[in-house]
Amino acid sequence: MKPKAPAIPDDDLDLPGPYDGAAGDDLWFLPEVPEESGPVLPTVPQGALVVPESWRAAEAGLAAELSDLAFDAGRLAERQRAAGQGAVRRLALEEAAAFSWWTGDRIGADRLALWLSYRIGAAEEGGEGLIRTAWAARRLMGPPSTGVAAMVGDLMGASGQSDRGFAADVAGALAGVAGLSAVTRGCAAFHLWRSLDERPDHLRELEAAVLGARMAGQGGLAFLPLALTGFGALTASGAVERRLGPWVQGAHRAVLAALLSLERLAAWRRRAEAETADLTGRTPARLIAALAAQPMLGAGQAGSETGASRAAVLRNLDLLVRRDLVREVTGQGRFRVWAARV
Repeated sequence: MKPKAPAIPDDDLDLPGPYDGAAGDDLWFLPEVPEESGPVLPTVPQGALVVPESWRAAEAGLAAELSDLAFDAGRLAERQRAAGQGAVRRLALEEAAAFSWWTGDRIGADRLALWLSYRIGAAEEGGEGLIRTAWAARRLMGPPSTGVAAMVGDLMGASGQSDRGFAADVAGALAGVAGLSAVTRGCAAFHLWRSLDERPDHLRELEAAVLGARMAGQGGLAFLPLALTGFGALTASGAVERRLGPWVQGAHRAVLAALLSLERLAAWRRRAEAETADLTGRTPARLIAALAAQPMLGAGQAGSETGASRAAVLRNLDLLVRRDLVREVTGQGRFRVWAARV
């Protein structure tokens, strides 16, 4: 029996099929390779956070707001210089406490001051968050660093000193915004750090806030306050303009809040001096000066700073409490600590 002839003769049995590539022809499913017309230069990824042109344009659009912020930041720096190192310490405690509410640790300024001064409170619930917040406060009140790499190294402590390549990489990523204002550089550093996978999740946000605040400090400020009136500066996202605008606005509100805080402290000192003018001896005046400089003051430290005996210090502190100038913060019968009733 002969096979039935095909209805359509297949006369082209030697022609290539769809999966038989012809010699010398490019496969249709492979991407085209551009012809070489010169050396291939590195390009910035579309999603990169530190694109100098974008940050430069955003800064130009906020020139007036940045000028107003610089003016009030200069006022704050002058007020800090007049008030002494105690003013920097107080503002650093308030700022670090505000950061802790943003990160979810929720540490109060009094608890933070007690831990930093006398190591009281870490055994309670949330002790790890307290230690993280205390780390942020110490970094904020530290001496200024020169250069981005040195600032990153100080931020990371011993690990940063041992891994200088990482600090150099961060500095290189921010090199394009080096000529912009300190406020803009701080914002760029904050968002860059938040995007780093190299940092642990539970530290990245807090480290980014501290680095941004330190880098944005200007005119003698150890750091630029960012979160004293809310978290708008720290929660903005999207395009560069949408990041920098809230950063500037939030920082300006925080600077004004810091000015009010120092004004309340100065007003308290004037009131305390007026209400203790009837007292004899030098201990009351020296106690008032020590309480203005220290957020928390124990009897031993008060004795060292005033040169008075422990009995005289305790007697005068109790007198200041009765006159509603000072408050005792521990509620204990022993190892008591006092603070100015600002």
